[in-house]
Amino acid sequence: MKRVLKSFIYAFRGLWFTFRHEPNFQIESIGAIVVCLLCLWLPVTSGEAAILMLTIGLVLSMELANTAIERMTDILKPRVHPYARVVKDTMAGAVLIVSVTALVVGVVIFLPYFYPSVI
Repeated sequence: MKRVLKSFIYAFRGLWFTFRHEPNFQIESIGAIVVCLLCLWLPVTSGEAAILMLTIGLVLSMELANTAIERMTDILKPRVHPYARVVKDTMAGAVLIVSVTALVVGVVIFLPYFYPSVI
């Protein structure tokens, strides 16, 4: 049981580090809170809420992975190596794709609640 508790402590420490040092994670976290509040305020279906929660988890997880890979790249190649740049840019691209997809999912789900005649 002590081992499990330690693993949760380490995980929360990683979340806290990322939240403190990564402005994009802060913005995405605020977006996640807004989406959760909209889910409570609007009569979204349980399926829609599940899709939104999975999307939030995917975006935040991808940002955490991006932070970890960026830090590891900085350790291995402190000077800007062309391949290090490619690694960092590729992860940033992955986060961008997931974030834009999450935005589209949010618009598709929430738009009919604000503008019922649109869809």
